[in-house]
Amino acid sequence: MRVRRALASDLDALVALELRSFDGDRLSRAQYRRHLDSDSALVLVAGANHHRLLGSAVLFFRKGSALARLYSLATAPEARGQGVGSALLVAADAAVRRRGCRALKLEVRTDNDAAIRLYERHGFRRAGRYAHYYEDGADAWRYARSLD
Repeated sequence: MRVRRALASDLDALVALELRSFDGDRLSRAQYRRHLDSDSALVLVAGANHHRLLGSAVLFFRKGSALARLYSLATAPEARGQGVGSALLVAADAAVRRRGCRALKLEVRTDNDAAIRLYERHGFRRAGRYAHYYEDGADAWRYARSLD
């Protein structure tokens, strides 16, 4: 599996992956287009070839901040449990470190047990809770990890 920075030519595949991966709180085509061309965002994609994306990660950075945010981690339903999320997290770590960040944070639905296990295996620790965080009213756990 190969992880790389997403290109503008990946836009259709990213939108299709988003629709297959999430029931709600989806990134729109316009949001992806904006993130692909932003200095404060990085979109990574994972796949066996250029035409079939198995996963994506969206990272946000703030100028002057040592904290990065993993905004989204999507894995195609047919590829779950095959290391796609782990590969994206390893690549995200490297990208965040290259930007000089010392910590990475994220939010995850409190009922997403598979994602919680993945993040905890990669050293993330629960740091708080957001009530009614998602559009359907579900709560989120906030997780963070130091990169030092």
